[in-house]
Amino acid sequence: MTPADILSALGHPNRLHIIECLADGPKCNCEIAPVLGLEQSNLSRHLSHLVKSGLLVAERQGTRVNFALADRQILRIVELAERVAKAGVKRMFRDHAA
Repeated sequence: MTPADILSALGHPNRLHIIECLADGPKCNCEIAPVLGLEQSNLSRHLSHLVKSGLLVAERQGTRVNFALADRQILRIVELAERVAKAGVKRMFRDHAA
């Protein structure tokens, strides 16, 4: 997996929300869907993409599939991206105010 693969996998807002939702531990898709307000089919597509990219792991437990972060370091990438985005917005408003 390359850095470009990781950033590409995180390139959709719903996938970022899924990563953030799993920050406090593994969850079943039935627990994630209501938190994010996504239809089950849409959520499944994003979860599948994140699993295939290696950012999430899926573990079947009976009829449930629990999803978890493959590596908690991914949270640092998301946090850094949020900080850079906020700094960019602040800079944009500052430049327009001048």
